Amino acid sequence: MQKKVPMRMCTGCGEMKPKRELVRVVKSPEGEISLDLTGRKPGRGAYVCPDAGCLKTARKKRSFERTFSCQIPDEVYDRMEEEIAAHE
Repeated sequence: MQKKVPMRMCTGCGEMKPKRELVRVVKSPEGEISLDLTGRKPGRGAYVCPDAGCLKTARKKRSFERTFSCQIPDEVYDRMEEEIAAHE
């Protein structure tokens, strides 16, 4: 029997993809927002393709602000863009 693959939606492009292919963005219980490349950090998670274009789209649509219901400073986005560029 085939194992079920967990699917998640990219907050940038809106496509459903296997969870393994996406990068998790997490808001920790302390309110800190960061990339979670391991997928193991505690907190509220949202997923984005490991692609700078999708992250830019999510930033423009303010998807993460809506998901985490808080303002996200530009430095956080800049750091996420750098980490995704290094991850590609």
